[in-house]
Amino acid sequence: MIRLDLAPRPVRVGAAGAGVFGALLLAGCSGAADAGTQDAGANSDAGATTTEGPYADGTYTAEGTYNTPESVEQITVTLTLQDDVVTDVEVTGDPQRPESEQYQSQFIGGIADEVVGQNIDDLSVDRVAGSSLTSGGFNAAVEEIKAEAAA
Repeated sequence: MIRLDLAPRPVRVGAAGAGVFGALLLAGCSGAADAGTQDAGANSDAGATTTEGPYADGTYTAEGTYNTPESVEQITVTLTLQDDVVTDVEVTGDPQRPESEQYQSQFIGGIADEVVGQNIDDLSVDRVAGSSLTSGGFNAAVEEIKAEAAA
């Protein structure tokens, strides 16, 4: 009989324990990153720092860009803030490709339902009305608006 169990049991148990510990450690990092930052892969503004309120009431406009497989796209975001809460949002697009026009249009049609009435520090959209890449540009613009409104 040939036995293929080359590693002693304590080594295998230790390796398995280290793997579980590593997974838990990474999961903990993920939750902390999601709580106050944006998805670095979703936009080119990966090094941005987040700013916590309070923010000055007013209307702010910023541009956000995001990458698609075919092009770099841009949207303009205008937020109205009152007591750190978004009371109005307007997004305009400048699509370079027909597919981007479709997705930007869907995003623009659904974004108000996602963000109006929300605290600006809680904004981090992922997918709106079937559009996921446009969210990266939106989140980047929100970070710029937060920095301006906090000044």
